[in-house]
Amino acid sequence: MSNQLAAEVSSRKTFAIISHPDAGKTTITEQLLLYGGAIRQAGTVKGKKTGKFAKSDWMEIEKQRGISVTSSVMQVEYDGNHINIVDTPGHEDFSEDTYRTLMAVDSAVMVIDSAKGIEPQTKKLFEVCSMRGIPIFTFINKLDRDGREPLELIAELEEVLGIDAYPMNWPMGMGKTFLGLYDIYNKRVELMHPEENGDNDFLPLNEDGEVEGDYAFKQSTLYEQAIEDAQLLLEAGNDFSEEAIANGKLTPVFFGSALTGFGVQTFLDAFVDFAPSPSAKKTESGEKVEPLEEQFSGFIFKIQANMNPAHRDRIAFVRICSGEFTPGMDITVNRSQKKMKLSHTTQFMADSRETVKAAVAGDIIGLYDTGNFQIGDTIYSGKQAIQFEPLPQFTPELFNKVAAKNVMKQKSFHKGIEQLVQEGAIQLYKTYHTGEYILGAVGQLQFEVFQYRLMNEYNAEVVMTPIGSKIARWIDEADLDPNMSSSRNLLCRDRFDQPVFLFENQFALNWFKDKHPSIELKSLF
Repeated sequence: MSNQLAAEVSSRKTFAIISHPDAGKTTITEQLLLYGGAIRQAGTVKGKKTGKFAKSDWMEIEKQRGISVTSSVMQVEYDGNHINIVDTPGHEDFSEDTYRTLMAVDSAVMVIDSAKGIEPQTKKLFEVCSMRGIPIFTFINKLDRDGREPLELIAELEEVLGIDAYPMNWPMGMGKTFLGLYDIYNKRVELMHPEENGDNDFLPLNEDGEVEGDYAFKQSTLYEQAIEDAQLLLEAGNDFSEEAIANGKLTPVFFGSALTGFGVQTFLDAFVDFAPSPSAKKTESGEKVEPLEEQFSGFIFKIQANMNPAHRDRIAFVRICSGEFTPGMDITVNRSQKKMKLSHTTQFMADSRETVKAAVAGDIIGLYDTGNFQIGDTIYSGKQAIQFEPLPQFTPELFNKVAAKNVMKQKSFHKGIEQLVQEGAIQLYKTYHTGEYILGAVGQLQFEVFQYRLMNEYNAEVVMTPIGSKIARWIDEADLDPNMSSSRNLLCRDRFDQPVFLFENQFALNWFKDKHPSIELKSLF
């Protein structure tokens, strides 16, 4: 492995942004892109008619609702680092997409609303990161509005999430009285109103932790309060430890306002210093593939249809785990053992893309897919077979029957359903006896997005009939007896043709188990 390639890999910083809806996740993504020079003006999620929409919310329904429902991948250069930002769906109905995305990154940035603190969705996503032991950086957002006491937020972070926190900076007031940040780590203050303070954005602290000289912000008690709080944190709080950050045991905490961009660059500078470069990935056998190994390998964690509605294309997102990707290279898809030449590939800036010239471990690239790939597939070059560990899959809980409203549009209806279910957010079943289509999802919003996209991307209007919540359990083909099906346990096949029962409730499931004790019922996750 050449020194140049080793340097390329070490410059990769690939992270996901996680948060509860409305905490400001997409807004901070915009600011990071702005500082990376990728865009000239940050958009806002709820753009006005003439306004800019957020770069990472490229799907029409996201622009209308002001939420992120798909994962976007964006790449920027910053301070000699090649940064891959994955903006995940904030809405809990799309958490499966987020869980899989978290398998493809090396660190996470957790965005918290300073008025709301830790919210349920943040806690869930944090647990996934924690399980993987990946470093987590915390950005407490919306300091431009009144929020909760910073000490209270730090305490909640530690108690609810069970992680040690180290405040890198500390707010001097908030909302209308927000003066800026007392930067503990960089030993300076960052001022919100430089025009009132001799046009200084930053002023250094002396050995006593104070700013020397006569400045307007020093007249405020908020400055004195920040010094007191910082002293208390340094004496009674956690020690700063690069090792603890790398192991996911300590989260550096940054305060700021993504909307105004205040504190974002300070955060980004520290992030590129402490965020890890790509690390080894586990295979199914438990062995690890090192990023500097010469053999190219990667896994598909997401498939997205119609990123370009004009071409009706499908993109498979690949996290490169080892070696170097070059256009036209030959690879094998481990599941199918199909050999392919990767000539049509892309890198992303949300909906705009450019052809990949070369990519290394840590990068995320898009492959144009004509149906060869599935989520969780491992691809590799050479003869040595590799299979990375499986990605999480969730058993759906809500179900809808779905049919084309217009019989003349059956062709586009079938094509739309086939392509959209391959993205993995929604699952498709066919009833065993009648061949009716049933969709399964973790949350109601997935059905709404699905219906919207079928209409807008495939011109297929559908009728959805809710059949309520069911308990889905798979059985082996060898155990299948169609007579087992009843009104309380509907027999179907999934899109891989595996037999699956949809049980009406727990009582129906238990009754089936008692009647057929030798049959093993399996859930997905």
